[in-house]
Amino acid sequence: MQQPHFGRRLKQMRTERGLSQSALVGDGMSTGYLSRLESGARRPTDRAVDYLCRRLGVERDAFEEPGRRPFLQALAIASSGEAPGAEADELLSASDAEDPTLQWHAFWLIARRRLGQGRVAEARDGFREAVRLADDLDVPELRCRARTQLARCLRSLGEFDDALTVAEQAYQVARGTELPASEAGAALLTLISCEAETGRLPDARAHSDELLGLVGDFDGTLGAEARWASATVRVRQGDYEGAQQLLGEALDRLASGDDLLLWLRLRLAAASLSFQSRPPLVTRAAERLAEAEPAVALVGTEVTRQELAALQAQLALHQGRPDDAREIVRALRDEPPRLSHRDQLRLQILEAQLMILGDERTEGAQRLRRLGEEAQHGADVDLAAEAWRLLAESLAPED
Repeated sequence: MQQPHFGRRLKQMRTERGLSQSALVGDGMSTGYLSRLESGARRPTDRAVDYLCRRLGVERDAFEEPGRRPFLQALAIASSGEAPGAEADELLSASDAEDPTLQWHAFWLIARRRLGQGRVAEARDGFREAVRLADDLDVPELRCRARTQLARCLRSLGEFDDALTVAEQAYQVARGTELPASEAGAALLTLISCEAETGRLPDARAHSDELLGLVGDFDGTLGAEARWASATVRVRQGDYEGAQQLLGEALDRLASGDDLLLWLRLRLAAASLSFQSRPPLVTRAAERLAEAEPAVALVGTEVTRQELAALQAQLALHQGRPDDAREIVRALRDEPPRLSHRDQLRLQILEAQLMILGDERTEGAQRLRRLGEEAQHGADVDLAAEAWRLLAESLAPED
């Protein structure tokens, strides 16, 4: 029986019968306890419910809130995929779970669904609740997993300092309780990404080396993600050759049947890295995007679909098709943004390039300058360098 509904229903039935609180209670209950029940300050025990049912002459279901679905039933419907994401949220929020473990599972399920739909801010809120419940339960695996996912959401939203704090907590839980390599590896992956985003590249490099040692020669998901994370750190350090090698190993070690979504994301990452190389490896990027496009249609999320579109715009620019690039960018701007903070910065840099190539040379150069300052302030050193390089090229005298 959930409060405050139970208390409101109890008071309603008592007053409908013309009973005072003192008239309703007897040897089995005090007026003080009844008052706390009616105010919602106390949750009723089974014994108290049975007592009140006898006194009021009703069955237990008279106290149930109309329209509420038993929690386990709602959870089964939501988790089996029979309800779309938004409906699953409503099912679970309109249901009742007293067991904190079930509550944790509900918040976890809702947050994961929201994340898959690109509703990152809402997913962040769900994972925050999962962290709180995991701490109450004091289950190390749940404490680590909830913090790892929360940190990833915060990083995607550009809340880098908070993301780093939460990622460090996840990693400390994993180390302090000697969780298995899969748990520690996931926490390390997130910590590395957060350290890279906040400019703590020496720490990120040290942790990426630790992660590579942890996974060893593992193939599959964890081995691929470890190499991808290490490649990302090397990109930030300007080591494009080392990054290409690690990302190539990740691509080789993961079959599409292992994890098709990760397989897709690795190809998007490889295409992005090819564009960042000097000179850009345009043919290689085009090959990776051609591999990724059918996978996006099969398993892609709103995030990966927008990532693919942004990279296709870059490809169009590099292939001398600026009008196609502009059309893709305009279409992206008409949609709710799902890209990470870093990818949004990269897309804005691309927009500034297109402005310079068109008839907005001065405004495009001014935007590049602002983006370079923003990236530098946010510790995105490589993006800042790219913006400054493009700005210098735009200001160079034309032959």
